[in-house]
Amino acid sequence: MTQIGDCMFIIRTRRAAAAAIASLALVGLTACGGSDEPAADKEAPASSAAPEPSEEPAETPEAPAAASGDLPAWAKPATNVGEKITTLKAGDITVDVYQVGTTKATKTGQFVDPDTNKPLLDTGDDIVFFNYVITNNGAPIDLGSSLVSLEARYADWKYLQGMDSIVDDALFEAQNVNDGDLAPGGYNEKGVYTLGTGQTYSYGENFKYQKGSEIEFEVTAVPVDAEGELLHDQKLEGKATATVK
Repeated sequence: MTQIGDCMFIIRTRRAAAAAIASLALVGLTACGGSDEPAADKEAPASSAAPEPSEEPAETPEAPAAASGDLPAWAKPATNVGEKITTLKAGDITVDVYQVGTTKATKTGQFVDPDTNKPLLDTGDDIVFFNYVITNNGAPIDLGSSLVSLEARYADWKYLQGMDSIVDDALFEAQNVNDGDLAPGGYNEKGVYTLGTGQTYSYGENFKYQKGSEIEFEVTAVPVDAEGELLHDQKLEGKATATVK
């Protein structure tokens, strides 16, 4: 563990197939753990046999955009599990928040308490999973790499950064929630992800379990232009509170 005195860090874990974990300076916290790196995709060995003729010509793959139907082409299939505890609205976008279940942390989190030098989230602590189900009820909207971003904080959370969580694929699979929003191959180098009318995707997060505590969720979505440039003046935001059961 490395002591960081007066530096400020903001670590936002977005578990995506090709996304990285961003960090900035933050007051009074010390990093104590890292996040799992996704394994690189392996190319299948080329076959020496001549390809069989096909009746239909092969389709040319296109960059991820909005798919026809309820799921964007770039997103993992949405899961709808748990008990809905609140709904957020940001423009025409709604986010239904579901409390899914609890389990034990399998490792320490990202930070330690500067006063005690102990992890804020330690191995064996009870953690609770939430599932965010995001739906666009309006016209298609082009989003950047952050897509629709959620942040959760307990009312008694005293630190400047968002709450600590555990990165463990097996835990997410056991709770049947996505550990990120991008599907394999969903990354778009241009940074333009279209969320079509009526389309839905989901991803989950976990935090230390505090039964009966009030928790606030904040949603942010920043549209982009055709070149992937953020349109900050069109930013969509919303908040909602709930009680952890």
